[in-house]
Amino acid sequence: MAYLREVRMPVSAVDSISPAFEHTRQQLFRPFRFGQWSRLALVGLCAGELSSGGGCSNNINFPTTNVPQHRAYLALPTYDTALIVPLVIVMLIAIPLLWLLFLYISSHMRFVLFDSVIAKDCSIRRMWRARTGPALQYFVWQIVFSLITLGGVVVILGVPALFAFLLGWFTAPREHLPGLILGGLLVFFIFAAAMLLVIFVHVFTKDFVVPLMALENLSAFDGWTKLLAMLKAEKGRYAGYAGMKVVMALGAAIVIGIAALIVILMLLIPVGGLGVVSVLLGHAAGLTWNVFTITLAVVAGCITLAGILYLVSLISAPVIVFFPAYAIYFFSARYPLLANLIYPPPPPAYPVAPSPQPIG
Repeated sequence: MAYLREVRMPVSAVDSISPAFEHTRQQLFRPFRFGQWSRLALVGLCAGELSSGGGCSNNINFPTTNVPQHRAYLALPTYDTALIVPLVIVMLIAIPLLWLLFLYISSHMRFVLFDSVIAKDCSIRRMWRARTGPALQYFVWQIVFSLITLGGVVVILGVPALFAFLLGWFTAPREHLPGLILGGLLVFFIFAAAMLLVIFVHVFTKDFVVPLMALENLSAFDGWTKLLAMLKAEKGRYAGYAGMKVVMALGAAIVIGIAALIVILMLLIPVGGLGVVSVLLGHAAGLTWNVFTITLAVVAGCITLAGILYLVSLISAPVIVFFPAYAIYFFSARYPLLANLIYPPPPPAYPVAPSPQPIG
């Protein structure tokens, strides 16, 4: 602790930018190691860190072929209950399970990313096992927080809609235009404020509560209790941190978005060509849309999307490292346990001679 008093740690949000940039350069470029770069890209993608630097969306439109009506090979069929009902059942089961699986993986990867930035080295298997307890606590937090967020959205949007429906505003909208406009604006601002609160809680949880959970083995709820006390003591500095992060995230989103767009456009040619070949081969084989072919198409589309997202994550590796490092350097000035990891004391200048052993 005495050594930490002599270290000049970044106190403000602006002061934390420079050491975070230097940390990113050292971890990714001094020296450049593709193995670590690729592992960090995977960890950042699974941890959801791409959202810190912006994201991208892509719509790949595969070409369609004009097929005669009596031989609708690989053409979308009319709604068939025997086809739709099994797909709906599978989706109702698979989507919640996949959502829980993603939350479980992202909860572990959040701590893997934290330890990777601290150590300036990424070892997924070892770091995954190191934080099993806090990761499970974070997994529970993510489930509860997601369900509360979903419930809040339903209440904010559903209750006013139900109220307007019961009053008959939707059946005769022209007669209730002022009420619809004013009510819509009120709902919009309430919804926007709620989304800002959700983003604030999400960002501060992964930036500040996760270190508390990792270093003190706290639950997310206990971590937030401790963080709230810190926020009350330095409201202005934490507000400055949030504002600075928004500005940098917007800048990173523009840069990463342009690079991702270039990569996606380059991939459209081989992906589109492969799609055309698949359609032609399926047409020649006489395939029709059924549960098996639709499932196969969905799986192929998910694999393609995952590959594109991973390539984008590779491009975003500096952002994946920078933003956690930025949070760590800002928080270390307020959290001594974290500061001890970021600023370890230097080794003694001279080796200490062992004590002489007594004679006899």
